[in-house]
Amino acid sequence: MVKTLKIIGIALVLLLVGLFLYGNLIEPRIMEETRYEVSIPDLPEEWNGARIAFITDLQVGMWLGNPDTTRRAILRIIKEKPAAVLIGGDFVYHPTETDASPEEALLQYETQEKAMAVSEITRAVQILRPFTDMDIPVYAVLGNHDYAMETKSALKVDWVAEQLAISLQEAGITVLQNEVVDIQRSGRPMNADDPPLYLVGIGPHYPGKDRMKEAFSNLPEGAPRIVLMHNPETFQEIPVEQAPLALAGHTHGGQIRLPYTPAWTWLSIVGEGEVHADGWIEDYGNEGNRLYVNRGIGFSTIPVRINCHPELTFFTLIGG
Repeated sequence: MVKTLKIIGIALVLLLVGLFLYGNLIEPRIMEETRYEVSIPDLPEEWNGARIAFITDLQVGMWLGNPDTTRRAILRIIKEKPAAVLIGGDFVYHPTETDASPEEALLQYETQEKAMAVSEITRAVQILRPFTDMDIPVYAVLGNHDYAMETKSALKVDWVAEQLAISLQEAGITVLQNEVVDIQRSGRPMNADDPPLYLVGIGPHYPGKDRMKEAFSNLPEGAPRIVLMHNPETFQEIPVEQAPLALAGHTHGGQIRLPYTPAWTWLSIVGEGEVHADGWIEDYGNEGNRLYVNRGIGFSTIPVRINCHPELTFFTLIGG
């Protein structure tokens, strides 16, 4: 009996080690491309048939991370020559210590962790620089990790987000924080007579930066638009018929999923409330709004993906 238990124990250990190695070394390197046609009401003719690329959750700086997958995704996007690229936040990873007091966590960031956070920001910008080198318009919002927040209760570190936003802007990436811009299109010069397609960029949910009234305040009534956010929880606050295409990340698709049971994920076990892990989310949010959640590229908490490949999404826009 003892021998049998030892054999079972050894087998379980080997199984767990094998799953970890597969989940860290193999699946995170298998990037999945998803493609959809999306109808945008009153879409300008100049944008009809245009492709938009969407990636999110790079998590640069995560221990045993997979930045090479992000680099491959960028090269794949460049080869596709999309009209624009959208990025859904969580560029960097390094969080505050959740078991430390706010004073201790902030002091730690200002002394021990500051150099590491700045290094992660620098690396993230360098990874993304090929986009702007190729003159592809890139628009982004920030995520909770960009404020050093892994959880809702963690201390937010504003200077990390501020430094990241400045560095991204200097690299030619437009960072939106509850504001609206008209999207510039790659490969086709726009003139003043061309009707615009707008992008609404909403701030991240955990640090309490998702402000709907502010985000939509300068959007012309009835104008064609795409809405970009980090956390799917923000989507339910968007007013009726304001987001024909809303994009989010944050969930990593649950990161560990049981085969053939998409509702059973690591996120659904450890998270609170209803989980909107990936894909088109039905029966959620206000009428006339539609949400797509991308699985992201990087990791959070543990550097493992099982049955949950990193995702790169292309949307082809059509009038409707």
